[in-house]
Parts: sequence; C-alpha cells; structure tokens
Amino acid sequence: MTLLDTDNLNKNKNNKGQKLSFWGYVFDFVKLIVFAVIFVWLVHHFIFQPFVVFGPSMEPNYFDQDYLIIEKVTKLFGDIKRGDVVVFRSPQNKEDFLIKRVVALPNERIKISRGEIYIFNDEHPKGFKLDETEYLPSGLKTGGEVDYHLHQGEYFVLGDNRNLSLDSRVFGVVRKDEIVGKPVFKGLPLKAFGALNKRNLFQQIF
Repeated sequence: MTLLDTDNLNKNKNNKGQKLSFWGYVFDFVKLIVFAVIFVWLVHHFIFQPFVVFGPSMEPNYFDQDYLIIEKVTKLFGDIKRGDVVVFRSPQNKEDFLIKRVVALPNERIKISRGEIYIFNDEHPKGFKLDETEYLPSGLKTGGEVDYHLHQGEYFVLGDNRNLSLDSRVFGVVRKDEIVGKPVFKGLPLKAFGALNKRNLFQQIF
C-alpha cells in the first residue's frame, strides 16, 4: 500500500467518524427534546398548571384576568382545609373551571342564615359561627338560606365576593375528584407577582 492509499484510507475513516459523530449529536438532541416534552407533560398534568381568573366572584383577593399557577399535589397527598382556595371543574359544565373558597368540609353540616355561616361537626356538635375576617372584609354578609349535610368527599365552596358569585349556594357541593388544585403563585398582574402564601410550598401543600 502506497502513502497515497494510506492518506485516502485515513480520510475515509475521518469522514465516516464525522458522519457518525453528527448523527450521534442529532440523536442526542432528539432524545433531549423528547425528554423535555415528557417532563413538561408530567409537570402540567400532575404537579402544576396555569389558570386565568374570569369574572369578579373572588374579589377582593383575586381579580378578573389574574394569572395563577395552581399545584395539584394537595388533592393527592395532602388535605384540603377550610379557607383554602381551590380550582375545580364546574359541576354544571365539566369543560369550565371555577375558583372558589372552601368553607365546609366532608361530613359537616353547613347552615347559612341571616347573612352568617354556621358549621356543625364532631368537634362542635352545637355549631359555631364561621369567622372569615382573615381573608374577607369585616362585616361582609353571605346571602341565601342554606342547611346542608355534606357527605364524604364533598366540599361546600363560596366566592369571596358573596354578592356576585355563582357557587355552592346555586350548584351544590363540589366533589374531591372535581378539584384540580390550589393556587400557589400569581404571575399577573406584575404588581402582585409572587407566591400567594408566605409559607414555603411544602408547608402549604402538607
């Protein structure tokens, strides 16, 4: 074999190596894209999801066009507590999503009378008047007359803007399997940008 033949052979090997290297990069890039798509899909379906508020039913705490991030872990591994704000599928139209506040929990009795909310449960068999001054203006009244016993897995929800809210007073209770998650972060408007609770996310979920 001559020196020229050796040079040609080395060039062919280098060209093949470059082609293999190029396709290796392409394959790695495709794997990265597929992994990213799967990761985003998993996060969107099982951990976090964006939500835009429509209407004034949650004022003064949430406003029309507020852009929120909701977490979906609570309904799987944590407890939904009284006072939590939840996003759920509308009992009237499963294609629509609503945002309201939980005021009564499974196996409790809720009574709304003369503008006040009363809760009856094992701890308070004679009932107690619900104090919502932590998140609602003092003196706000809740309209309607309700007396309802909730079953296991049922929640009674109300909008913070009690006079302009379509909620459990109209469409009844919300089942746990209809709840999507809880808002944990506000992206818009920018002046309200940030976490919705001073507690860290782990504490907020669990």
